Amino acid sequence: MAATALMGMDFEQARFNMIEQQIRPWEVLDPDVLGLLSVVKREDFVPAEYRALAFADLELPIGKDRNAGQTMLSPKIEARLLQEAGIKSTDTVLEVGTGTGYMAALLASQAETVYSVEIDPALAEQARSALQRSGIANVTVEVGDAASGWAAHAPYDAIVISGSLPSLPDELLRQLKVGGRLVAIVGEQPVMEAKLLIRTGEDAFNAIDLFETAAAPLTHAVRRERFVF
Repeated sequence: MAATALMGMDFEQARFNMIEQQIRPWEVLDPDVLGLLSVVKREDFVPAEYRALAFADLELPIGKDRNAGQTMLSPKIEARLLQEAGIKSTDTVLEVGTGTGYMAALLASQAETVYSVEIDPALAEQARSALQRSGIANVTVEVGDAASGWAAHAPYDAIVISGSLPSLPDELLRQLKVGGRLVAIVGEQPVMEAKLLIRTGEDAFNAIDLFETAAAPLTHAVRRERFVF
């Protein structure tokens, strides 16, 4: 969109409309989450060419070259996953799929520490810059393939998958602390399910189906041995 159109855009009104018309109707009612969506500026984390679409109810393309299929989740999906993760101020969180850094910024506003892993080095650098410009200091963006987990800082209080996986790898689940939560979109087109998993014991997990949706898969997300609940 032309720069003149952006100059005339009321970002605060667009943000308000996003929250009231998209996000609240999706059962996102946690006042802390809604407050974060008001203050963490989504438009600062979208690619410049899509800034005018920062509050639209759609996934935005963010990947290039080998990772051209990567997208930024739609606002209502991000908000719902954030709410279901139930992040606490003492939590150490793993995010798989940093993308633009927006979800990492939201998580960091609630958690003690966030480790966010991005497979695309260029995207990782862009996310670091956006987080720094926003004054967010408790996120470490690392480059690598974390589709099956990221052992470097495990175990985690919460894991958030910012993309979809065809199935949940056992090794990823086992990087949760007992009592830890994982939110992910699981399945393959055309039907996927957003899920919340809570590790209730050393070998016990409680799985809750949240809602049906669809999202672009993580790069290198492949079908693995399914974890049996």
